[in-house]
Amino acid sequence: MIQRQQTLWLLLAIAAAIACFMFPFVVGETSGADGNTPVRATIDAGSSFLLLLCTGASLVLSALTIFLYKNRQQQTWLCLGGILLTLVIFLLFIREMNKLSKPVLALSAVLPLIMLISYFLALRGIRKDEKLVKSLDKLR
Repeated sequence: MIQRQQTLWLLLAIAAAIACFMFPFVVGETSGADGNTPVRATIDAGSSFLLLLCTGASLVLSALTIFLYKNRQQQTWLCLGGILLTLVIFLLFIREMNKLSKPVLALSAVLPLIMLISYFLALRGIRKDEKLVKSLDKLR
């Protein structure tokens, strides 16, 4: 299981999802309680309920996909679901970023991109395995 390359890509997606909770995506200013005083605000994966839910779901989905290594068809569908979920996470981060005045992207804004690329590379590895198994079945 661990020697398969898609497992390593999915572990990278898990690490990036965990890091999304710890590091900010964007830093900016928002109006304070009185409406005039600007207050520094950071947006991370725990900033809104939808971001928390989607990032947590992506984390669980990656972990679940690793342990379904015997069912490559289901792994393929879960990776595609992870790609779609990561795109939703991007859109949610952008929506939250638009609520800030003077937003500045943090260096850790690449973490959702790392998740997306990891899912794509894991999907490619799963398809390679499927192709290899089919070619071996032809030899029998």
